Amino acid sequence: MANTSEIRATLPDSELCQAAIAYAQSVSEPFLFNHVMRSALLAELIGQKRRLAYDREVLCVSAVLHDLGLTKIATVDARFEIEGADAAREFVLKRGMSERQIELVWDAIALHTTAEIPLRKGHEIALCQLGIAADLAGLPPDTLDDETLQEVMSAFPWLDIGEALFTTLVGLYRRNPKAAASGAVADACERRVPGFKRFNLCDHLMQRNQRLLGALP
Repeated sequence: MANTSEIRATLPDSELCQAAIAYAQSVSEPFLFNHVMRSALLAELIGQKRRLAYDREVLCVSAVLHDLGLTKIATVDARFEIEGADAAREFVLKRGMSERQIELVWDAIALHTTAEIPLRKGHEIALCQLGIAADLAGLPPDTLDDETLQEVMSAFPWLDIGEALFTTLVGLYRRNPKAAASGAVADACERRVPGFKRFNLCDHLMQRNQRLLGALP
């Protein structure tokens, strides 16, 4: 079985990727750092398995930095996906990425909690979301063999991310209720915050409809 250095060698060994990994580790709780590393590895392995053409550096940086909005640098002024995308853009902007690459990184991170939109975008954006989903929800059928998956999990253990992620997401809401604009935060709050009620567009439209109709002569 591969050790941590061997499985980590699956990722590009560029200066930018190494800097992104070091930065993610410096600002993330261990459970979160292990998650982003597993996500990056799975994204890369899925891309290789499917023989797709993509910018490996963009994919690596996107996956490794995708949860900056859940780290200690988050200001919780916007939904965490957008804060993470903005933070990643600031990070890579200082390190020579092209405008097109930066745009891909931003989109990959901002869209990573959606289920279908990334798959209709570029390979980097799609693979980033697939790698993250593969880690949290399980691999798509016939994607990777069990031995490879075990190598990834052994190199970067699970560390009870299920409970820790719940706590982190609810923590964002307690700091700023507007954080519940993220579906992931709202999902966690429904399970852990008594009396929480997520935004419902139909309820909003009905209330607005009643107010406007009530104002008519």
